[in-house]
Order: sequence, then structure tokens, then C-alpha cells
Amino acid sequence: MPGVPSSGPPRGRVPKAGSSDVLTSPQSATHRLRSKRISDFVTPSNSSYRTAVGFLDQIVGSFSTGADGNPTVAMMDASFAHEGLGWRYVNCEVPPDSLAAAVAGAAAMGWRGFNCSIPHKQNVIAHLDALAPAAEVCQAVNCVVAEPDGRRVGHNTDGRGFLDSLTAKLDPAGRRVLLIGSGGAAHAIAAELALAGAGSVTVTSRNAGTAASLVDLVNGVAPGAGRLLDWPPGADPIVVPGDVDVVVQATPVGMTPNDGETVPVDWSGTGTDTIAADVVINPPRTRFLTEAAAAGAVMLDGTGMLVNQAAENIRLWAGVDVDRSVLRSALEATF
Repeated sequence: MPGVPSSGPPRGRVPKAGSSDVLTSPQSATHRLRSKRISDFVTPSNSSYRTAVGFLDQIVGSFSTGADGNPTVAMMDASFAHEGLGWRYVNCEVPPDSLAAAVAGAAAMGWRGFNCSIPHKQNVIAHLDALAPAAEVCQAVNCVVAEPDGRRVGHNTDGRGFLDSLTAKLDPAGRRVLLIGSGGAAHAIAAELALAGAGSVTVTSRNAGTAASLVDLVNGVAPGAGRLLDWPPGADPIVVPGDVDVVVQATPVGMTPNDGETVPVDWSGTGTDTIAADVVINPPRTRFLTEAAAAGAVMLDGTGMLVNQAAENIRLWAGVDVDRSVLRSALEATF
């Protein structure tokens, strides 16, 4: 047929997962491995990306710096295949000075939305038309939805994803929380903890200015709950008070390839029922969590938060409540 290569599947056709023509063009070894993994999470009765015949995929993706360490694409591909959705997820390396161009490019190409990760969760707001309530409260966006009327609306699913993961172990209502960090993830988590009735949210960060504004955010939602713990550069390790119920590490410290690093914490006063949570997902067991566990704390890694927010992102984009076990299986296969 004119215009169709003589070998391999026609350009643009999405083959059934597990078939011999999974790749439509030469791909890297990493993509071949990821394509093989997709088939591991697709049932034989629902093994096509498509719900109707067509050659135009719905596109979503992610903008971040350090995108190569973000496994979200593996989860999304597996979920789209399992649910029979004709959608693709594109993981993009976007430096800070290219964010505006990336957002404009996604709009020009008709993307249905995109995720924002480090360092774009707050800076992307300037390029959006509106914010959903959760994003408005925490002033951070990790999920953008392209609405039918052309508006780009920013959402935050990080905080809800974390809270769902934490609630499986402990009801945060009335609990005392120590939050390390004051970036986008910390803002989202602090806002959700305040809304959930946490007794106190003590914020500590190397950036005193953003830490103070985060305390103000908490107090704006739950008056009196926000507190500030000074932690200037060069200071001694953060001492975890004995009455703290949850310690949340909400910075990128310890993320691959710097997985040997950690924020300095003195766990000597930690109780055996204290929960140590880390938002880093690669690796799942960070040095922060390892040291906390050695002191007797209960570990809560970042995978649950990522799975929960990924499911919510798909619901916002496609209106589908997906099987979270597929997302988790795909994520765990990447480590």
C-alpha cells in the first residue's frame, strides 16, 4: 500500500499488547522493555489501547526536569492499555526556561492535559487560565486539564494522593505532623492535612521565606495549627520531638541518582508508632526511611501517593475510574 512500510505495522496503528509488532519504529532498549511490561498488566479480553477504530491518540504527558527518573509513564501506559483507552502518555524533559513554550506546545497539539513535577509545580500557574479549589489553596499544580472550552485548569492531586496513602495507616485528625520542605509537594500535603483536621503541622525548611508562607497557608485553613521550626543552612540535624505522630519528608533529597543522600534527622526521640513518610518514589526505600526504620519508626514510602494521584489524574482527564492495582503493579515492576 502506498505510504505504508513493507515491514512492521502501519505507522500510527497501535498494536495489541503482547503481539509481535508492538513497536512501530526503531526504539531504544528502555522503550522496548517498557513495551514488554505493558503486556504484563493487560488482560487478554481487554488488550487493545483502542475503544474505536482510529489513528489519532489522545495525548497527555509530564513536564519536569530530571524526567528520566520519573516512572509515571510506565503506570499510565499500563493503565491505558488495561482500560482499553486510546491514550498515550509522553514524559518530557522541560527545563525552567522552556516551561512557557512547553505549555503552549501542548495546547497547539491538542493535548488533553499534562502533569507538572519538579521544578514546575508553582511556576506553571502563570501559564494557566484557572485553578481548581485544592490548587488554589496550596498554590501548587501537578495536573493540568485542557477543558473543552479551551481553558487550561490547574489541579493538585499530590496532597489527596498522600492523604489517601497516610489514612490507610493512621487517621490524621488531631495528629501532630512534622513536615520537612516547603516546595510544591509540601504545600499540597500541608493543605490536605489541615483540611483533614491535623492537630498541628510544623514546617521546617532551609528556605525560611517559603516555610513561613506555608505556615500561613496552614493557619488560613486551620487557625493555630501551623507552626514554624527554624532550620537554617549549616544547622544541626532536625530533632524529631517525641510527641510527633508523623514525619513527612517532602523534598526531592534522596531521589535517584542521588539516592545515597538524605535530610539530616535526629531520630533518637522517635516513638515506635511514629510514621515516617517520604514523597520520593525512586527508590521506594530511601535512606531517610531506612534510618527512620532503624530508630523504630513505621515506614510509608512514596509509591502509594503516586498511585493514588495517578488514578485521580486519569479521572480528571478521561473521566474513568481506573483499577489502581494495575497502576501499582506497573510501578513496582520499574524498581
